[in-house]
Amino acid sequence: MSNADDELISSNRPDWQVCRNLPEILSLQAEQRPQDTALWWQGRATNYRQLQSQVEHLARRLSHHGQPGERVAVLAWNRPEFLDLMYAVPTAGQILVPLNARLAPRELLYQLTTSGSTTLFADTELLSRLQRTVELPDTLEVIDLDAEYSAWLEQEAGVELPVLDGSEGVWILFTSGSTGRPKGAVLTHNSFLAGLRSAALGRPVRRCDRYLYPFPLFHVAAHNVMLQHLSGASVVLQASFKAEATLTLCRELGVTTMSLAPTMMAMLLDHPDYQPQDLATVRSIGYGASAMPEGLLRRFINETDIDLCQSYGMTELSGSVSFLTPEDHRLAALGRPELLRAVGKPLPTARVKIVDEQGNECSTGSRGEILVCAAQTMAGYWGDSEATQQTLQEGWLHTGDIGLFDEQGYLYVVDRKKDMIISGGENIASREIEEALRSHEALSDCAVIGVPDQRWGETICAVVELRRKASDAELEAHCRSLLAGFKVPRHWLRVDALPVNAGGKVDKPALRALYQQRSIEN
Repeated sequence: MSNADDELISSNRPDWQVCRNLPEILSLQAEQRPQDTALWWQGRATNYRQLQSQVEHLARRLSHHGQPGERVAVLAWNRPEFLDLMYAVPTAGQILVPLNARLAPRELLYQLTTSGSTTLFADTELLSRLQRTVELPDTLEVIDLDAEYSAWLEQEAGVELPVLDGSEGVWILFTSGSTGRPKGAVLTHNSFLAGLRSAALGRPVRRCDRYLYPFPLFHVAAHNVMLQHLSGASVVLQASFKAEATLTLCRELGVTTMSLAPTMMAMLLDHPDYQPQDLATVRSIGYGASAMPEGLLRRFINETDIDLCQSYGMTELSGSVSFLTPEDHRLAALGRPELLRAVGKPLPTARVKIVDEQGNECSTGSRGEILVCAAQTMAGYWGDSEATQQTLQEGWLHTGDIGLFDEQGYLYVVDRKKDMIISGGENIASREIEEALRSHEALSDCAVIGVPDQRWGETICAVVELRRKASDAELEAHCRSLLAGFKVPRHWLRVDALPVNAGGKVDKPALRALYQQRSIEN
């Protein structure tokens, strides 16, 4: 066994056994390695003792401000205060509701009211846009992170913090569901910690790691930040991904691990200032949501010594349950490119099976719905018992993804039962866009499909039947008034009638073929 393996075991396993809730991730590190850096932000380092002190003070302020179980929403881009809230809200026995800053104001209002949030922390710019467009509930107290937060923190704080139960909710993360309305997945201390244990198996962390995180903290991908803290590593937090800034941070801080989308990885290698030594300290890069193009894999294999790791999971699983390892990526580069279409093999922390429409387990190579049984599964959907019962049945999470196992045990996701589009790592429900479009008086009917895009994986195409003429610009403006910008169709097709299949449903494979045909003709 190597020294690196010794370090992985000694630095991870005790923490897995000791931590019973999210706050103990920080308190353990503050006790064992108080001077080690927990967070790098814009050139400033915060050690574990400082971070723990900040979080505990904020938790006491929240405890005085509200009751256990209350929902506390945050609407912000990446910043240290967001990270403080990730830990402090559960420490106060309350539930964090991270809001997607890319959503339209009406979408944000729906999530605030559905979750019953009583407090909202927000960036000035995002808050101003929200308040200009919608009327917030009178019961919601709003705290501007830029103008009011410091003064709010200095007010009276509670003395006692609640005793925490591992089964209690800590986060409500809204997902893009097939019903057209997002559902709030409730993650608990137990499910979150179980998800971290799975992630540590699939993508081990070293105590000396400096992990760069460029994705928004309002995604479930933020569990990777806590994974680093669980092992005593440090997090290099970016406000947002910029290729030049990422290369600079790697060079100046000696970044060892990162999470990036394949598009981001290509942007690094294609940047005019890129030099191979910029990534000399990087040991591994993790990615998910979209597959790795074979050409990009070969570039990384040929130009760097970086290990690549893909994961498969979802919000309802508090993270990932299957990993395509660095060894798998090397096999793909050496003549097995089909492995890049796989999402790896399930971890020992999760049971995964493929079932047919009758619930019978499928044979190897046969397609069916992917079901998962694991301790990291959500508690349910907030305030939606019907959706919870449909998704969680007899201990199994019905993912809505269609997949299969090959003879070697690799899991492949071949389709999405929920008719989901994945663009730039964002899950987008086709039905949600279709409902927004149908409210335009010029439309008779419509269907929304995902079409291939070299940069984003997929982009959105709307196929419309019209009662009267309507330009692309008019339809786009209508969508922008109701939906987040990333949900607005980029392509428009007009048809006399939508094709239907034998079951009477819109034939979306036929529409994808039509899009491809017209693209070739044009």
